Amino acid sequence: MSLLRNLRQITLLACCVLVAHPAAAHGDAKAAHGGIVQVAHDVNFELVSQADGATLYLVDHGKPLPSQGISGKLTILNKGQKAEADLKPAGDNKLVAAGVVLSPGAKVVAVLNNVAGRTVTVRFNVK
Repeated sequence: MSLLRNLRQITLLACCVLVAHPAAAHGDAKAAHGGIVQVAHDVNFELVSQADGATLYLVDHGKPLPSQGISGKLTILNKGQKAEADLKPAGDNKLVAAGVVLSPGAKVVAVLNNVAGRTVTVRFNVK
């Protein structure tokens, strides 16, 4: 009985490893615009610092995800200071947040509404 239970556990573990491996490949997403890339709900989010704020690019399975109809908020936490800005569609697959600064060491949280019909939270660490 113990041998059968061990065999089941090993089989279950092997299945988990096989299923988890393809999901890990999403973490290898490349930055097309020189920003920081995170993946949530199979969508790549690339956060790029701009002189007048920040731009967030959306890519779904290698194709630009239109930003029309998507809204949200960008929150930046840096050295005890908190800044927030609305994310607004800026054509194609871009959302922009005006007036924010992405300094090294900052933690950024983007909360987006209506990404494929759901609310998505994405976290970034600025290097």
